[in-house]
Amino acid sequence: MNIHWADLAAALGLLLVIEGVLPFANPAGIKRAMAVFSTVGDATLRAIGLVSMGAGLVLLWLVRS
Repeated sequence: MNIHWADLAAALGLLLVIEGVLPFANPAGIKRAMAVFSTVGDATLRAIGLVSMGAGLVLLWLVRS
């Protein structure tokens, strides 16, 4: 397996840009969302993370195949 470091850096950069859009556009909404997330149980947050990772893997597979 040959890792293309430029692709990895580009992906991380894009992640940071996407993650920064919502706090920049709507900081009050992010604060409300974080307050809601703090009340959600660990199992639910893990399930959300698992679904998110799965969706990301499927998207990568579709784009790269």
